[in-house]
Amino acid sequence: MKKLIAFCCLIFVIIGNSQAQKIDKKLTAKIQQEINGFRGDIGIYVKNLKSKKEVRISSDSIFPTASIVKVPLLVGIFQKIDANEVQLDQKFIYSDKRTYGGSGLMQFYKDSAQTDLSTMISLMLTYSDNVTSIWIQELAGGGQTINPLMDNLGLKNTKVNSRTAGREDIWKKYGWGQTTPYEIAHLFELIRDGKVISEKHSDKMYRFLKNQFYNERSLSQIPAIYATISKTGSVNDARGEVVLVNAPHGDIVFSILTKNNKDQSWTKDNEAENLTRRIAKIIWDHFEG
Repeated sequence: MKKLIAFCCLIFVIIGNSQAQKIDKKLTAKIQQEINGFRGDIGIYVKNLKSKKEVRISSDSIFPTASIVKVPLLVGIFQKIDANEVQLDQKFIYSDKRTYGGSGLMQFYKDSAQTDLSTMISLMLTYSDNVTSIWIQELAGGGQTINPLMDNLGLKNTKVNSRTAGREDIWKKYGWGQTTPYEIAHLFELIRDGKVISEKHSDKMYRFLKNQFYNERSLSQIPAIYATISKTGSVNDARGEVVLVNAPHGDIVFSILTKNNKDQSWTKDNEAENLTRRIAKIIWDHFEG
């Protein structure tokens, strides 16, 4: 019996050491030094998908998604496509009653202009179009349908709050959506691995996520010859970004989320955006420099 207990203890030690080895201590130290003094709250998750080593800095804390919520919306609409309730080439008629403001192009469409679902998804992701995003959220069944999809993927803290019954108070705190640095990066990893809805649909989602107009943050620090998927999100007191890059020595996924930011400016010199660029460069140089 004593030998069995000793053996079990040894197994726990081995497992514990194995898990500890997954943390990239050198990269963690570099990033931690860089974020010291940031005037706000920040959470970071990094994973080298080849070595499986990670960086976790407040990676399980909840942050506002801002426009990053459009990735869960993408999953929601593809669930409807998989169920044959909508099709990518399905036609829709734009009404100027849908004008919402903020980012995007569809608000400038003429009333009664014809579009299709594929174009709407492209606008939602490439230009972070708010009109198409709200429209797609409706077509996907809203938060009542999308949030259980996130639960099924193991993303318990990734939720659509806006226009979702029962989440009004949470919406006041986090806005349109919420997630954690780990969960939103893991969603990208699941899409990459063909594990969201189906391999075919994951592949199509991956292709949509490749085209980004807003590429001046992390993507500006990654050589353009390497393929990436990404999504940014911005509101006054929060900035966020999630990126997966097909790097030469192994794919890398990372997310950088902030909230309660002191600097609420809308310029390229915004403190959180500058910090995001510097962290992205640290990550890239660490693995590929």
